[in-house]
Amino acid sequence: MEKKYLQIIGCGASQGVPTADGNWGNCKKNKKNIRKRSSVFIKYNNIRILLDTSPDLRFQLLDNNISDLDCVFFTHSHADHIFGINELRSFYIKKKQKINIYSTKECILSLQKMFSYLFKSSNHYPSILRKNIIKKSIVIKKNKQKITIEKLDVTHGKTKTIGYKINNQVAYIPDCKIIPQKTINKIHGIEYLIIDCFRIKKHNLHINLNESIKYIEKIKPKKAFLTHMSKDFDYKVLKKQLKKYKIIQPSFDGMKIALS
Repeated sequence: MEKKYLQIIGCGASQGVPTADGNWGNCKKNKKNIRKRSSVFIKYNNIRILLDTSPDLRFQLLDNNISDLDCVFFTHSHADHIFGINELRSFYIKKKQKINIYSTKECILSLQKMFSYLFKSSNHYPSILRKNIIKKSIVIKKNKQKITIEKLDVTHGKTKTIGYKINNQVAYIPDCKIIPQKTINKIHGIEYLIIDCFRIKKHNLHINLNESIKYIEKIKPKKAFLTHMSKDFDYKVLKKQLKKYKIIQPSFDGMKIALS
């Protein structure tokens, strides 16, 4: 069994693929085109970390046999990245201890406003989450193991949004419209880049396929994986289109990336 890996447990955009009305768009009905909302799981020896809690989280955890979590990092407070947060109650009940969550001040405040019962005990429910504001980077430690996670500032509409750099090996940026130069400098030449690629046409909050490719060419990772993909993209068709770029490929739900 792998000891260190990052697993993309959801690579879909806000509506997933197929959408709730059964629309597959340009996608054929096959496994690699079934996209749950964006979320990532990291196993680093005995440390287990979740990035975002998508509305599909329960199924993502069950599908990938994820039965333990140590902490959760959030990129921002849009519904498709947070609405599975209630599923964390199962891990609190199992471990009998609060779960540490990390994000920007803005995101934490939004979570507290929308899910107050998870942060403040009542007669019906105990609080299950412990909030932590991430300013630059956090080192997560457990039984002599440690992993460093650094925030990456990006622009994604009016909502304060960040990506994450994991152990100077992976950059995860699922939602963005602009990646500032200072962030590009932080991740230039990184081994793995997982980046937003919402649709074919331009969008006011997300980068499209052409913009994603341009950022990849600026960042120059060794390998790049496209995520947060809508029903515009059929996996096999897109993979064929990207062959000329060699280092770029679409991700799919369940895909694992080995960490060192």
